[in-house]
Amino acid sequence: MLGVGCLGVAGCHTDYAQLPTFSAERRLLQVVVEIPAGTNHEQVYDAQSRQFRRIQRAGQDRQVEFLPYPGNFGFVPGTRTAPTPGAPGGRPLGVLILAESQPQGTVVEVLPVGMLLLDNVGQLESVVLAIPARPSQQILPEITTWAGFTQHYPAAKEILRLWFQHRGGPGEVRVVGWKDEKFAQQQIRAAMQ
Repeated sequence: MLGVGCLGVAGCHTDYAQLPTFSAERRLLQVVVEIPAGTNHEQVYDAQSRQFRRIQRAGQDRQVEFLPYPGNFGFVPGTRTAPTPGAPGGRPLGVLILAESQPQGTVVEVLPVGMLLLDNVGQLESVVLAIPARPSQQILPEITTWAGFTQHYPAAKEILRLWFQHRGGPGEVRVVGWKDEKFAQQQIRAAMQ
């Protein structure tokens, strides 16, 4: 994991949106952590201001009124999803990193192991499920495929299903399906700018 930023330097903000999709050194997928595991406060990276900001709904900070995030939620730099009414220019592809909590702004090299497809208030949302590429940071040992994840950790899939279905208001989010690591990799490539 890379700590990108200018700690203690006023006015210095990393442009996370301009980071490459894959690390130069190891050619691994990179993810920028927006919401650390274990928090209920939803935040997003604002590329224009180069800062992380709380998501607002009706003038109030959005907070998950359920259990905290079960992993580190972030985005893949250099990707863009299809436009939606809430995001006419599209958004970077979302990723849930199944690992211990990482600080906001941490850049993590990951291995995609699957994809979760959601209907979020009538809009299709894709979330890549990933693990850190470095074995020392993995909490799910030796898992590199969707088949391995579902075989060794079937309860984790159910936990994720329940969490995503309850992260919004009643009936707002519905799980449409699950896909494997090959599908996730195809979607990442398709979303690259």
